[in-house]
This record gives sequence, structure tokens and C-alpha cells, in this order.
Amino acid sequence: MREPASAAPLIPTAEPMIGTHFVRAALAGAVRLGHDPVPLLQTARIPPLLPGDDRARVTPEQFTRLVRAVRRTTRDEFLALGTAPSRPGTFAMMCHACVGCPDLGTAVDRAARFYGLFPGGPALALEHGAEETVFALRNDLRRLPEGRFLAECALVVWHRLASWLIGRRIALGWAEFAYPAPPYAAEYGRMFGCPVRFGARRTGVGLARHWLSAPLLRDEAGLADLLRRAPADLLLRRDYGTTVTEQVRRALSGALREDRRPVRLPEATETAARLAVSPATLRRRLAAEGTSYRRVKDQIRRDAALASLAAGREPTAELAARLGFSEPTAFHRAFHRWTGTTPGAYRRTLPPTSPSGV
Repeated sequence: MREPASAAPLIPTAEPMIGTHFVRAALAGAVRLGHDPVPLLQTARIPPLLPGDDRARVTPEQFTRLVRAVRRTTRDEFLALGTAPSRPGTFAMMCHACVGCPDLGTAVDRAARFYGLFPGGPALALEHGAEETVFALRNDLRRLPEGRFLAECALVVWHRLASWLIGRRIALGWAEFAYPAPPYAAEYGRMFGCPVRFGARRTGVGLARHWLSAPLLRDEAGLADLLRRAPADLLLRRDYGTTVTEQVRRALSGALREDRRPVRLPEATETAARLAVSPATLRRRLAAEGTSYRRVKDQIRRDAALASLAAGREPTAELAARLGFSEPTAFHRAFHRWTGTTPGAYRRTLPPTSPSGV
């Protein structure tokens, strides 16, 4: 529903944005079936030309709307990316089959056997070691159009569903993929919250075996609430904080949410002190993760700007001040560097907000 006029305006935060390569992948099955992608993008409030720009990003909310729209249009929970469709309701029934299990290991085994009854989807399996368990995809989805995206979604959704079932974030030891690193490989660390490697012999994630004995804490009522919000909760829930980059992002995002105006994003020395490390150590650890403090700060501003423009509630001058720019022209120059266009031109390409506010 639309926010009441008397309510305080919602200020979009700097939630990590999603690259347009994932937008194109989510659309690929529907396009292959002959569906026009423009109405799907408009439903998600994504400018129709945006997916063609590799520099562009969409908000998590936009991406969730797009996935929902593609699922409705294709009537396929695999987004028409598998060799056979997964009928609407299949995922919900799998969850109902798992929620009554005594522990996570039993639930994951039941989920793998459940999806094994249906053709065309990921073949899920648990591989047990002495101290480590691997949750792997045994079939080769690389042979399917956009099969990599389907494999990645299966791992992300499984990890977040498993964490939800036990009420704790499961720390992954690693994630690996049986294909070469794509140009956007740096984004995978943020998706999975752990070290990532490509060119491996299989696609899967590793976790400590003790997680499998964790009891399930959720019930049918909680599951019904989760399914009402799906796939948003499973696609968007991050809160990993396991890399220095994510800790810096969280510190900078917190500054953007403060009521103080104008916002002053903390300098590297301040953030280093907050993380109880020296500035030199912070720089070294960020460099080891392939980034820098300046780059993370720039990304935070970019993501917050795009989120605000997509929400359509904040004047550009106020947005520039909130992001800590000394003047609107400085913000315009930065935005053009991020996207190749101006804030006003970007906003004009967005479909109008529907009466329901969706």
C-alpha cells in the first residue's frame, strides 16, 4: 500500500545493488519463450534500456519484482531456465516437507530427494567429509541456456533457507563453480559471504559438518509468512559481515541512515578505528579483497543514489546533500561517471509508480 501522507518519507539505504548481467539472465528464459521483456521490466520499475548497460545497477527490490513478474509470466519457478518447468507451488511444497524435520541435515536431505522427483532442475546433493559437508549440484547446468544463473540461484536460495530454518546465519567456508570466472566475478564474494573460486570440478558450497545437527526452529506459521514474502527474503537477505569490505560497507551505510544533515561519511582512519585495526591494515585487507576504501565509499554513494531515484521520493538536490556532496554539480558529475547519464535523465526513464506503490 502507498505510504500515508503523514508518515515520514522512507530513505533508501545503500543496500548492495545488483548488476544488469543478473537482470539479463533472469529475463533470458522468458525472452526465449517469446515474451516481450519490456512489460516485465516496467512491472519491476526498471528502465527498459537499462539491462543493455553493463555499468548500470538495479535495487534488490527491483530485482525481486522482476523475478516475481517472470515467474508469473512463464508459470515456472525456474524462470524457464531449466530443461523442464517447475510448476508454481513446488518450492512451497518442498518447504512444507522440510519444516517438520528434527534437524538441518534431515531437512536438506529431504529437499534434495524432493527435487529429485522432478526433471529439469538442479540435482542437489550433500557430500559428507570428516569435518566438512559440501552442498553440491551434481548435474551440469552449464549446458543449459543461462544454466549458470539457475545454479547460482539454487545455491543462494538453499543457503538462506537453511539459515532461516535454524534461526542462525550459516557461515560458508567457500563457494566454487565449475566454469571460468565471469567478468563480474568480484560480486560473488558479496553474494555468498565467503572465498569464491572458479574453474573447479563441481559447483557447490562448503560448510562445517556441525551445522547439520542444528535443530529446526521454524514452524508452519513462520513458513507461511516467509512464503508470502518470497522470493524477497531469500534473494535479498545478506548480513554476512564476514569480509572487511562488507564491514566497511555497513559502517558507511550506517552513516547514510543518520539524521544528521549534511551527511559526512567517515574517513578511512575513523572506520579503521571502529574496526579496531590500523589504517594501514585496513588498506591492506581491502586490497587483498580487490578493492579500496575510496572505491567502497564511491559504490555506497552510487547504490544509495540509484535506490533513491528508483523510489522516486527525494529531490535531486536533497539527495546530493544527503550523500555528502558539497554541491549538486559535484553529484551530477559523479552520477554521470557511474551511469553515463544524468540523475534527471535516469529518473525520466523510470516507469511511473503504480497507485499501489509497487
